[in-house]
Amino acid sequence: MADTESTDAPPTLAPGSSPWLVRGVRSRAREIKREAVIRAAASAFHAHGYHNTTIDRIAALLNVSKPTIYYYVANKEQLLFECFVAGLERIRGAIRRSQSPDRAARERLDEVIRDYALAIASDYGWCMVRAEDLDLSAQMSRKIKLLKSEIDQGIRRLLREGMRDGSIEPCDPKMTAFALAGALNWIAHWYREDRSMSAAQIASAFVEVFAAGLRPRRATGRTQRAANPLRAGVRRTRTAR
Repeated sequence: MADTESTDAPPTLAPGSSPWLVRGVRSRAREIKREAVIRAAASAFHAHGYHNTTIDRIAALLNVSKPTIYYYVANKEQLLFECFVAGLERIRGAIRRSQSPDRAARERLDEVIRDYALAIASDYGWCMVRAEDLDLSAQMSRKIKLLKSEIDQGIRRLLREGMRDGSIEPCDPKMTAFALAGALNWIAHWYREDRSMSAAQIASAFVEVFAAGLRPRRATGRTQRAANPLRAGVRRTRTAR
């Protein structure tokens, strides 16, 4: 789909959001300005969609010229890629912090879930989920898949550690990680920041739901245990070994 400039007025950032408008401070550093470009692109993609957003619109958000945007990125495709990376980095950071075994695995997983939900509820969440990687080159898509795999494997690791330390109910790590990610990713499809719940409140709600579901509980009978397909997957895996 070709890009066309929309006739409606471009969105605006909060006062002071553009580092080009801040004088006499060190925020003129190139990296800070590059991050501002990516943040503005994510906001525009979220509000108008990828194909309906032009470089001109992103430049207008920052009160800079179109060539200024091209100083920091090669093209709009790279902007979408950088939005993916910026959104995923918050989750990857939580995964990295969770590797310290100073607390029960479920507590560390709760923090990952919270940061995951906050990332998806941000403007970057639209880029991470709704745009997916269909508009990226094959090379960029491979990089995104590797980053997503890193997050998936990190969640599975926490689930396995939780089963070992007794803080998580026995489950199939692969299917449980898919279920967690699927529920969290769906936030991008329905969340609007101007609605009744803030991103932080939604993150807390998701942590509460998942914590209750993963919390160890006393088995009440053979029939009830067999009715849990995720737990049954664990038994099948152990039997196969």
